[in-house]
Amino acid sequence: MRVRLPLPAPAIFLPPATFSGTGASKRPMSRISDIDLPAAVVAGARAGDSAALEAVYVATSGAVYTLLRRLVRRPAIAEELLQETFVDVLLHIGAYEARCPLPAWIRSIAVNRALMYLRSPWHRGLEWLDKDPGGADRLPASGHDPSAPLDAGLEKALMTLPALSRAVVWLHDVEGFTHADIGFTLGRTPSFSKSQLSRAHRRLRDLLGRDEINVEGAPCTPT
Repeated sequence: MRVRLPLPAPAIFLPPATFSGTGASKRPMSRISDIDLPAAVVAGARAGDSAALEAVYVATSGAVYTLLRRLVRRPAIAEELLQETFVDVLLHIGAYEARCPLPAWIRSIAVNRALMYLRSPWHRGLEWLDKDPGGADRLPASGHDPSAPLDAGLEKALMTLPALSRAVVWLHDVEGFTHADIGFTLGRTPSFSKSQLSRAHRRLRDLLGRDEINVEGAPCTPT
């Protein structure tokens, strides 16, 4: 029988600073790769210590779930992908070589899991059910700092984007992936990522009535 990991408490995210203009946030965006794990916890996790692995899960699972909810529309699918991500972590933590911070390595597993789902016939068969960006498509408000909620208009606009375009926007603008990173992850070219991002930004500008885009984020490339 498969053992299910507990669903984490939602990650606390600062409001995105993607859009500039009057009233726009200029604070840094939270990323999974910004999570700082003590060296002793990382070493213990690599050695298979159960307490260290639990600490890694507690520290990262909320942010991973939030990322997955941005890449896929359905909460139930995001929960399944979260389970699969951390099963992969448990199975392959011994192969982690510390070439990138452990949270970034976990992020790469989550992204790969999400993209595998988005490319699957199962996802394409359900996509027509998800045309309405309201209701179950919305990320729960508890996933954000109550003092700085994600702009509801931006959230709704993001959910109107095609899955691939939404993934490119979130990976580039929030998680700090480069176009080369995204192109490699998608099996495409950097130019494909750039064109997807440009079209997505244009769509978001049209929907939100905002004139300027200011992309921020520092890349961290897992290997």
